[in-house]
Amino acid sequence: MIYCLEDEESIQQLMLYTLQLAGFSAEGFSESRAFWEAMDRELPELVLLDIMLPGEDGITILKKLRSSARTERLPVIMATAKGSEYDRVTGLDLGADDYLSKPFGMLEMVSRIKAVLRRAQPQGENDLLVCGPISMDRSAHVVRTGDTEISLTRKEFELLKLLMENPGIVFSRDRLLQLVWDFDYGGGTRTVDVHIGTLRTKLGPCGDLIRTIRGAGYLIDRADLRKAE
Repeated sequence: MIYCLEDEESIQQLMLYTLQLAGFSAEGFSESRAFWEAMDRELPELVLLDIMLPGEDGITILKKLRSSARTERLPVIMATAKGSEYDRVTGLDLGADDYLSKPFGMLEMVSRIKAVLRRAQPQGENDLLVCGPISMDRSAHVVRTGDTEISLTRKEFELLKLLMENPGIVFSRDRLLQLVWDFDYGGGTRTVDVHIGTLRTKLGPCGDLIRTIRGAGYLIDRADLRKAE
């Protein structure tokens, strides 16, 4: 089931029609009250969320979704006005999984939904990943520093996982956007810096293992790992 929050009736109906043709179950909402009532009844696989809504806007709705343990990992794709870099960056910083710039094509919408749902599916990994004092259970999505469990958002988890799987490799901000967000983001790379910053804070002293390479990007240094052992 996919929930679509879109207040323009003609666009909403086209989105629902396209999703149903693509084999998805979908339900549309023009404002937040009916959406929250539906969320109480059934959680969807993904939410398509327009930023500009009457009453409670999309950013406010996204904040509520990410602040609840029940929906903090629910995939969300934001629909933003064309050229609105601020809305895109804000949505991504708050934990949106992707965005669509209006006006967008229906084929692009379906493609992005499928990509986000693929990333959200368990990959069957059952091995433990360890980098110095940081351990990660990739199948259970659990991260620990020593004996302390660390609560991470989906994007923070994916960023850390990529860096832990590739110690010694520097990833540029553009490359991290492509690999973690699965799209080419032309509006700037601030969202990567924000997520790295919150990730370091949550990891505490272990956050120092994520190094910034000036003018290049980020990595977990093998030498630092040997010192931490």
